[in-house]
Amino acid sequence: MTDTPLLILGAAFSDEERARLETAHAAIFAGSPDEVASLPEASRATVKAITFKGHNPLNGDVMDLLLNLGVIANYGVGYDAINVEDASARGIKVTNTPDVLNDDVADIAVGMMIAQSRNMVAADALVRSGKWAAGESLPLNRKMSGSSVGIVGLGRIGRDIADRLAAFKMDIHYHARSEKETQGWTYHADVVSLASAVDYLVIALVGGKETEKYVSRDAIAALGPHGVIVNISRGSTIDEEALIEALANGTIAGAGLDVFNDEPKIDERFYALETAVLQPHQGSGTVETRRAMAELQLANVSAHLSGTDLLTPVN
Repeated sequence: MTDTPLLILGAAFSDEERARLETAHAAIFAGSPDEVASLPEASRATVKAITFKGHNPLNGDVMDLLLNLGVIANYGVGYDAINVEDASARGIKVTNTPDVLNDDVADIAVGMMIAQSRNMVAADALVRSGKWAAGESLPLNRKMSGSSVGIVGLGRIGRDIADRLAAFKMDIHYHARSEKETQGWTYHADVVSLASAVDYLVIALVGGKETEKYVSRDAIAALGPHGVIVNISRGSTIDEEALIEALANGTIAGAGLDVFNDEPKIDERFYALETAVLQPHQGSGTVETRRAMAELQLANVSAHLSGTDLLTPVN
């Protein structure tokens, strides 16, 4: 088939997701941006839209191979792998899938906080091993309810996290580019000030160059020996080297991490850190939410191909 208006780009697409896209629009597939150049030129010439899923950089050199490309529809709210500046310079729109995943990501942030505070991973292992039945027990845990939390990035997901934690009677602090209208939450102009004022620090930033190592070594140190960091944004938003060091030497009490640099091949030093709850970037990983994300991604492609307004443009 030479008339292929859709390029499905990314090995991360499941068979079900690819089938849904291919049923809606004639399509070709490439596992990564580097493979686009090897596609037949006749097929590339008919591509008007890309559905993108993954973390491999998608830059202008790839866009230039698709002369009729008009939209790149990203699967996920974070689109830092796509060079939006390059896309805008070429008149190409970029879309993402916001809002539909807020609940799941906020849920897992809270879940990791509870799991870390109550030492649930070690407790599960104690029961399964039979050691509990044999009389062994764990040290007493730490109470989370009623403590203080700082949210780094009070966007849609950050607010949903804060709303949930308010129900745990927590004192809510936050940092954003500017002070927001909130329910009496405390604003901090910088992350170091925020970290020094709270027990838990939750990172809910967008990825990209602007937020690289936004939570710095100084901010990590300011959290102190009773502090816990939770990251559901991108691994790049925190100084990961400083985080590993702080967990290893007890500068902070622990962490709950769903994102890392170079995932899934993360820094192996994380494996030995018993105070860290580690998750495989599954914040949005429910059947319901992943389906909603796929449907929104497809809806943006269909809107472009039919000449109607995009649902969730980012540029």
